[in-house]
Amino acid sequence: MALRTEAESWLGSKGTDQWSDPETGAKAITKWRASIDEGRAWVVEGDAGAILATVSRGPVDRDFWTDDDHPESALYLYKLIVGRSAAGRRLGERIVDWTSRLAATEGRDWVRIDTWRTNLGLHSYYERLGFTHVRTEAPAHRLSGWLAQRPVHALSLPETPLMVGQPSRERHREGAVPNPR
Repeated sequence: MALRTEAESWLGSKGTDQWSDPETGAKAITKWRASIDEGRAWVVEGDAGAILATVSRGPVDRDFWTDDDHPESALYLYKLIVGRSAAGRRLGERIVDWTSRLAATEGRDWVRIDTWRTNLGLHSYYERLGFTHVRTEAPAHRLSGWLAQRPVHALSLPETPLMVGQPSRERHREGAVPNPR
């Protein structure tokens, strides 16, 4: 949640209203807490155990993706947030690549996202990572709706995969070492 608060402030300083609306923000936080409780959210830890980033996956969002999109063919990435202390390290790219590898192991073809419709900088970022804009949806009750997807094989940084392992508190308790993925 601290990453979310930091990101909201940073986004505001960049001139975007993303996540700043109290009503939609409260709904989004409720959904995010559910994804954490359901085990659909991950964090990236630094060497000292500090949380550097987070990402979640979720079910297909039927406000945006239809049966014609073959929703079962994709993994839906949500809430990718990189802390300001880790900015500039290409961590977001590595997380998207990790998500692509996860989707591929599940037999999926795509990683899909929906982002805030007005955040043009975020659209450009994802396009630089190989996402293709599919369409923009604008339901009255939603502020996101810029839809994009990337084939699971289109990795940005294939030579620097994230290491995957148990959370640091469990590594310390059980002596486990992260496994390369």
